Order: sequence, then structure tokens, then C-alpha cells
Amino acid sequence: MNNPPAPPPHIGGYTSPVLQAGRGHFCIRLERQFSIPTSRLCHLVLCLCPAMLMSWLSATAASLPSDWQREQQFQVPAPGLVKLSLPPETLDATRPALEDLRLFDDVGNELPYFIDRPAPASKVVQTAKTFQVTLNANSTVIRLETGLTQPIDGVTLETPAASFIKSVRLEGSADGQRWQVLAQGLPIFRQAGGASRLRLDLTANAWRELRLTVDDQRSQPIPFTGARVHAASATPTPSETQAATIKERHENPGESRLTLDLGAANLNVSSIQIETAEPLFTRTVTLAVPQISEDAIREQTVAKGILYRVALEGQATSANLSVPLENQVQSRELLLLIMNQDSPPLPITAVRVERRPVYLTFLARSPGVHHLLTGNPRCSAPRYDLAALGANLRSASLSAITLPPLALNPNFRPAEVLAGVQSDGTSLDISHWVFRKPIKFTRGGAQQLELDLEILSHAQGGFQDLRLMRGSNQAPYILERTSITRALTPGVTSTNDAKDRRISRWIIKLPQPNLPITRLSCAARTALFQRDVTLYEEVTDNRGDKYRRHLSNVSWVQTPERKSKEFALALSSPLQTDTLVLETNNGDNPALELENFQAFHSVTRLLFKARPEDAMYLYYGNAQAASPHYDLRLVAGELLSADKAAAALGAEERLKKLSWSESQTPGKGGVLFWGVLALVVVVLLVVVARLLPKAPSAT
Repeated sequence: MNNPPAPPPHIGGYTSPVLQAGRGHFCIRLERQFSIPTSRLCHLVLCLCPAMLMSWLSATAASLPSDWQREQQFQVPAPGLVKLSLPPETLDATRPALEDLRLFDDVGNELPYFIDRPAPASKVVQTAKTFQVTLNANSTVIRLETGLTQPIDGVTLETPAASFIKSVRLEGSADGQRWQVLAQGLPIFRQAGGASRLRLDLTANAWRELRLTVDDQRSQPIPFTGARVHAASATPTPSETQAATIKERHENPGESRLTLDLGAANLNVSSIQIETAEPLFTRTVTLAVPQISEDAIREQTVAKGILYRVALEGQATSANLSVPLENQVQSRELLLLIMNQDSPPLPITAVRVERRPVYLTFLARSPGVHHLLTGNPRCSAPRYDLAALGANLRSASLSAITLPPLALNPNFRPAEVLAGVQSDGTSLDISHWVFRKPIKFTRGGAQQLELDLEILSHAQGGFQDLRLMRGSNQAPYILERTSITRALTPGVTSTNDAKDRRISRWIIKLPQPNLPITRLSCAARTALFQRDVTLYEEVTDNRGDKYRRHLSNVSWVQTPERKSKEFALALSSPLQTDTLVLETNNGDNPALELENFQAFHSVTRLLFKARPEDAMYLYYGNAQAASPHYDLRLVAGELLSADKAAAALGAEERLKKLSWSESQTPGKGGVLFWGVLALVVVVLLVVVARLLPKAPSAT
């Protein structure tokens, strides 16, 4: 039976007020039981007002969805159209396409919005209408008709010349009679290393004809075969500049690798700008981002460019320190690869990011506090009917409203780091694995583990046998293949061929066999020579015979004017032994003197999630293991953007001895072959013995 409701308590002859809170409204219900003075009633209402206000505020806060982690409250001064520029920290907290962005007014009504990502319009680039070249005593004059009526902002010359650097004076004419100097001393160049600059930029304006005078006073003229003119954009595209942090810098052979922290993910980056005090230089650069490919993280090139600062005699210094990108970078990290060739690394003091803003436009129904919510990895994208009004909404004026820093949604329960990542996978029988190493953690959360030489040596070449184990269960991971290289110094012994004294050899001993060495370098003390150099290793096949496995074969030319004495060989495949042989034929010349040998290998990492108290091991060394497939790649973006701790490896543990068949590697073969051969001989002897006629018995 239901108990009857308790009678409401009485206060001074009246029942206590009952607060009915709704979405943005409340009411007080008073039931008269006894008559009281009006002054006492007023006093009662005044005492209850603070309690009613707090209850109303609680009701409003509760109206916000609880599945969104972050909130930004901002004040709208008046109703009408509001256009905001989303700051980087808001973009960093959202998903790449802003699927989890939600907007609410202060009474809990969801407001539709329109997102505008300004991007430069496609420019018209076309071949010049006419192209004439005149060769003078000290200059080459190029005259062309643009063929465009709209403003142009650049012209690109075409030439088959392989190596040159020249200055150009650029003039424009609207009628072909009167000429105006647009720029003086603009550099054009092409270098043997691949750096090239043939575009000349000018202030946007409409020109019927252009005249380019190429200075030939200090070098031979070069042929020009054509030109392309670039139409300027009708309207400039807005951009904002912010600083980037150089998170890591690795000096690879002939290359500098900089890991840039952009400060936020999901930025629409238009260009990267560097600052350097280097007075004169030219460098080819590449921009790359980490991306998932075939269940591993690899570096994908997204842009290439030329950085330079050149000064021609009699001309002012010209520089280009910007690399165009015009791409959304979904990770907080961007890789800047600078090709130095034989030049020293370029000193970089600062890096700036030029990004395109992202605008949010909505219609405010009333003034007051509004709530912008972000941080929901599972919600679907909203579908608002404002797309048809995009052209009108883009022209709205930007509001003078600045979003405050992100705050926690009071209704959201904070989740653990990488909550979508499962800690454990399926169980695994590890009896077939030969090696393991314990893993040490400094803190929990996302982890980054670099594979060492022992793992690189004993694991399979494609790392398909790597297993992270927590107890008897696998821990999922993502393999990250980087462009970082590590150098190791091998032991080197110089010797000559006993049969032919003209042949010089260097025996190079590495710390482990089967290492994925990609490059070998050394330096020469000899100033002048030309040699054909061969790199190989001696491998023993299953029959016990040794043969040379060639790894590289190049020609090395060294002259006194060549500043760099370093020489490098690229290896075509991973090694099978721990010994390399570098060989050259000196002919009738003195033997070469080489020093400073270094071997290089690429860095491979594992990314995964762990707790600081976890007892985890990395297992490797199973030739029959197939590559694992984990669902972790579905949240690879979250793992990449997380702040990762550097996990460390302990000492290697051998779990079992290699079986007879597993020990027969190409470099240490022969036992299996001779064993099988001996068995065949024994069987044949037995068969022959049985076929031979028996001796007659004595009677």
C-alpha cells in the first residue's frame, strides 16, 4: 500500500513554500492555512529569495549535456548575428571536423551555428600569351604579354639550365610603351642539389606586358624557353600568426629533422616561417606529419619548399624564409626536414606558424551568457539548416567577443587518459618466443618506447613478432617508423689482400648481427683520389659455402677544393651478419687512409598506454609469428596528440635456446646440410649392403 503524502510543514500559519524549478523559470506556491500580517509575509519572501536563486542557477547548469568535457562561457551583449574566431585551444579540444562542437544559451537551448574556414581561392596560372627573348652583351631581355586582364602577383620562368644564379629587374607596362620598374635585383637560381627558385613575386596589379632583364655580367647567359603568369586572388585570405616550439632536433647525415609543437591540433596551417642568423644559404625543405599506414605510424610528406638568403654583387640581399602548406594539421606535431647536403646544419632561432582562422557564426536570440561545449569523442556531427545561408553568413562582421580559457563542464565526470584505449588484449602463449625485456615507466598514460640494438637484431625484419605483455594478456600498441637516425661507431680493422696488394680492405665489426643499417659513412685523410668502392658481407649458405652478398657499389671522387671529406654509402637491404667489408682497388696509386667510420639505422618506436604500476614485458624473437592487428589504430590520433612519457627497457632475458632449424641462419649455415648429407650416405650404404650378394657358406 502507498503511504499517504506527509503534510507540508507549516511556517507561521502558512505551508512552506514549494520551489518548482524548470528550464529558466520557477514559481512559489503558498497555501493559506492561517492569516498572518502582510509585513511577516514580505519578510518570509525576502528570506527565501537567495535559496530560490541558487536553485534556479543549479537547474540551468544541469541543463547542459554531461557527455561534453570542456566548456567556454562568454557574454553576448545584444541579440543578433554573432561571429567568433575560435582560438587554437578550442580547436585543440575538438575533433578535426568539429563534430563535437555544441552551442547553448543560458537556459539550455541548443543554438545552430555555421562554421567558416577561409581558404585562398584557386589562382589562375597560364602560359604567357607571347614570349620574346633578346640576347644583349651583358644581359638577357625577356618581354612577354600576360594575356590576363585581372591583377597578377607573379611570373615563373622556364629554363633547361642545370646550375646558375642570376639577378632580374622586373618592369610592367599597361600599354607596351611606358614602363614602370616593379622590382630590382630579384634572384633566380637552380643548384645541383635540387634547390631551385624561378618565380618572381610582384605587388598585385594588372599589367598588359612584363619586361624582365636578366643580368649576365658575371656569368654566361642561359636559355629561357617560356614563362607562366600567376593571377592574384580577388580578395586576401585572413591569417593569424603564432609561435611554434622546437620540441626535438635530430641531426641526421645531410639532414636536420625538427619536431615542431604547434601548440594545438587541428590548425589550418598556411605556412611555416623560420628565423635564422645565417647570412647566406639555400636549403630544400620538407614538411611531414605522422599518419597511420598499414597498422603503423609513418611520416607523410605534405609540402616541399625552398628556404634561401642570397646576395648578388651590387644587389640587396633577397630572402625567402617561409614554406607554404595550406593544409589542416590534425596532430600537434609537424616535422620540418631541412636538406643540408654537405653544408653545416642551419641554425634556427625561432619558428612561427601562419594559420587560417576558423569562424563560428550563430544567431543570438537574447543577450546573456552562452556556453560553447567541446570534447566528446563519440557524438555524431550535428546537422543544421544554415548551410544554404553560408554566403550571407560569411560576410558578417567579426564580433568583439573573446572566448575565455577552457574550463571543465561541471556536469562532466573526468575520464582517464586515453579512456578509449583498452588496456589488455587477448591472452597469448609465449612459449615460442626466445627473448624478452622488462619495461620501466616513470608515470602512467601514453608511453613511447624506442627499440634498442638487441631488439633490432633479434626481432624479425618487419617487427611482426613484437608483443607487449601484461601478465598473460597482450597490450595493444602502434608501431611508429620515424625518419630519425641513430649513429653507432663500429670497430674497424684495415688490411690488404694477401694475393693482390693493390686491393685495400676495411673489416667493419658491428655490435649485433642482422641490424637494419641504412647508411655507412667514413672520412678520408687522402686529399686527391678516385676509387670504385664496394661494400659487402660474407654469408655462409646451408651447404657451408661462403659467398659475397653485395650491399653497395659507388664511385668516390675526392679533390682538394671539396671541403667535405666525408663519404657515405646507402645500404640496399638489412644485414645478415655482424661484419661488413669495404673494399677498393688502388691500382698504381697509394692506399687510401680512411677514418671516422659510422653506421646509421632508423629509429622505430612503440606507442601504447600503461599504468605506472604495470609489470610489462616486450617479447621478440619468433620467426613463425604473424603481425598483430589491434583496434588501437582507431584512436591513433588521440595517442599521437597525447603527452607521451619515455618508457625504458631493461636487460635482455633469453627464454629458451634456439632450435636446431632456427639456428641455421644464412650467415651461420652448414650444419643442417652436412647432417642431412651424412644421413643420406648412411642410408645409401645400408641399401648397397643389402643389395650385395651374400658370400657362399662353407660346406
